[in-house]
Amino acid sequence: MSDALRPMARPRLYQQVLDRLHSYVTEGRLGTGDRLPPERELAQRLGVSRASVKQAIVVLEVQGLVEVRHGGGTYLVGDNLDAEPVERLVERRRRLPDVLEARETLETKLAELAAERRSDEDLAALRCALVHMAGEIEQGGHGIEGDRLFHSAVTTAAQSGLLAEFMRSIAEQIAESRNESLRQSGRPTRSLAQHQAILDAIEKRQAKAAAAAMRRHVRTVAKVRLLDWDPDGDL
Repeated sequence: MSDALRPMARPRLYQQVLDRLHSYVTEGRLGTGDRLPPERELAQRLGVSRASVKQAIVVLEVQGLVEVRHGGGTYLVGDNLDAEPVERLVERRRRLPDVLEARETLETKLAELAAERRSDEDLAALRCALVHMAGEIEQGGHGIEGDRLFHSAVTTAAQSGLLAEFMRSIAEQIAESRNESLRQSGRPTRSLAQHQAILDAIEKRQAKAAAAAMRRHVRTVAKVRLLDWDPDGDL
């Protein structure tokens, strides 16, 4: 049977709101730090529900394009609202729970093994990664490269070729979860402190403590705005 007459997808209203907001920012030449109109005003002017506007704002917030200050409005983080396609965002949201589950399983064991097997060179690499991450944060960044270096150093210190291969096989998905997490407000400094706790346990060769510290860290990573978003909430 032909698939040509399959049911047509209904356009999501919040996607149309995204398009209008993009035009509003471009035509108004708004830039970093400028405030968008309140949600209630946007809903009235666009002729849609506040739920549709809220969905659009969440999409922009998840992508780091706006900052929502509770009780203080929504502000541009950059000079545009060039959002990635919603379909790509939906796909990221779909696979993120599995990625986070894999990370907790693998990285908890890696931290435990690192505490048992680490060398002085491994400790030096871990400390260097923390210094790098702290420097990124001090310069206003998210600490993404320092975070990558730290988790890579933990994997190296564990001296498990097979676990390292598993980590390499999901490296792209891990990078997505890292970016997602470190874009959360206040998350970079919290992650840095959690990394320090992991390092302290590894340095003291406290395997159970290292595993527990890594588990707490990865569960923090899992708390991201993207998972609170319902892509089908405004069909």
